[in-house]
Amino acid sequence: MSLDPALSARLKRNADGLVCAVVVDHATSDVLMVAWMNDEALEKTLTTRRGTYYSRSRQELWVKGETSGHVQHVREVRLDCDGDTVLVRVDQTGPACHTNTRTCFDTDERLLLADDRG
Repeated sequence: MSLDPALSARLKRNADGLVCAVVVDHATSDVLMVAWMNDEALEKTLTTRRGTYYSRSRQELWVKGETSGHVQHVREVRLDCDGDTVLVRVDQTGPACHTNTRTCFDTDERLLLADDRG
């Protein structure tokens, strides 16, 4: 199988042929993580309903939870208006972050906006 040509034509990839994937919890809409997808990862995600991404460091596909057991059942995938980002809504089993936290945004570190500094 390959990615539907009509969908593939709508994607605006970066120089490495990837699109950004923002992964959110289907029930709460909390942002869980940000990852990258190539056409093969997106096609596998759509057909298997398991979060499948492209590892830029390892330069290979990886299925979320394949080794950790912290799987993502994909409920919905949306393409943004520019075609350069996909929104992946999932039911997450276990932590989503590789640091073993619920989300990759669970830290106390917040960037301050100019209005908040003063």
